[in-house]
Amino acid sequence: MASLTKPVKSGGDILEPFRFSYLLRWIIPILIGTIIWFLPPPAGVELAAWHLLAIFVATIVGIIAKPLPMGAVAIIGIMMTAVTGTLSTGDALSGFGNTTIWLIVIAFFISRGFIKTGLGARVAYLFMTILGKKTLGLSYGLIASDLVLAPAIPSNTARAGGVVFPILISTTKAYGSNVEDGTQRKMGAFLTLAAFQGTIITSAMFLTAMAANPLAAQLASDQGIDISWGTWAIAALVPGIISLLIIPLLIYKIYPPEIKETPAAAQIARDKLAEMGKMKTSEWIMLATFFLLLILWIFGPNSLDMDATTAALLGLAVLLLSTVLSWNDVLNERGAWDTLVWFAALVMMATQLNKLGLIPWFSDTMGGLVSGFPWVPAFLLLALVYFYSHYFFASNTAHVSAMYGSFLAVALVVGTPPLLAALVLAFFSNLFSSMTHYGTGPAPVLYGSGYVAMGDWWRIGALISVVNIVIWLGIGGLWWKVLGLW
Repeated sequence: MASLTKPVKSGGDILEPFRFSYLLRWIIPILIGTIIWFLPPPAGVELAAWHLLAIFVATIVGIIAKPLPMGAVAIIGIMMTAVTGTLSTGDALSGFGNTTIWLIVIAFFISRGFIKTGLGARVAYLFMTILGKKTLGLSYGLIASDLVLAPAIPSNTARAGGVVFPILISTTKAYGSNVEDGTQRKMGAFLTLAAFQGTIITSAMFLTAMAANPLAAQLASDQGIDISWGTWAIAALVPGIISLLIIPLLIYKIYPPEIKETPAAAQIARDKLAEMGKMKTSEWIMLATFFLLLILWIFGPNSLDMDATTAALLGLAVLLLSTVLSWNDVLNERGAWDTLVWFAALVMMATQLNKLGLIPWFSDTMGGLVSGFPWVPAFLLLALVYFYSHYFFASNTAHVSAMYGSFLAVALVVGTPPLLAALVLAFFSNLFSSMTHYGTGPAPVLYGSGYVAMGDWWRIGALISVVNIVIWLGIGGLWWKVLGLW
């Protein structure tokens, strides 16, 4: 008889052992959801809204606890809303028709073109040839590559882990900076931290740069606030660029590499480009499609009456018609299909909670508690609580799903200008990932390389969180004043 304490193989799959730690990951979300379900709803809250809240909270806790992959937990959440009669089947599945969800899914497909054609790596090597003569310059080159790719690659894990990190590792090893022999501080530790903090900032700069950004935009839309691709990018431009310039320099000062000069790095990049040869036809098509998308995302809504999702569909069609992408590439993009499922579930529940009146009730209740306070200090307090509560989350998506809508609602009640409140919380939904080694997808990838000790990661991350807040609320606040957001 197979032991219950060992993995059991069945049909080639390894079943999770019946250990208490695994069962606990099921027990916690079920218990929390059950308790909320059977508690009497507060005065003014419909029973259906309260039951949906129970399912929503259980789903979020399940995503955090991870008894199953996120998409599987989301499917179970959708099932519960329909089986319990809390929502109709049509409402339970309504998230799959959401255009914002399809924007991010299609962006995943388009991003595959950068990796498949090699254009993403070529961009990174080009920046290395220009900026790679010094270690600090090398960090800026890696971050510049991330910045250029960010608008079209919605997975910061794919950018940092799939494009930037392999180049980072090969360069550090070429200079003899290895985890195995204790030479991390020669170069690898600095570049790892700089690349990680860089991708956190670039993720905040574009609507399509991180998977949870469109979720925030959708939750804002549910409360009557429209955030277009161009609005997001313009608002983030000045604080984002300043953060990208200051943060690597700050890390360089407080966590310096032992090797300061890297003349061979530029030559390594030139050798790699020589191996790649001239740009292939597929790369030119990918590049042209990228610029087409940027133009349509920025000018399409006003000049052509074309929304961002329609533009993304057009870009995908160009890549399919030109065979830069095959249909198999689309089918095999597992991250996109996984995102479609969990995104649809969370958006559906958040939207229905708003329709059933729970979010308005919460905002009115919280608004009563902070009434009388000027909106500036009230919103600052809300934003800081929202930011630093990320220590308790291992996912941007879970955090945005659990807190963005309600915190935005309260911000509006205290009188915060709507678009300003929505954008600041959306930007913070990326910047708060700077603090831990588990708070966002790229963190485990880069931390897992072993170049940076956990204590250093947390200490420097905490400092950078303060610097980013000062830059984005200080200089960013002045920029948003110029833009008329407040």
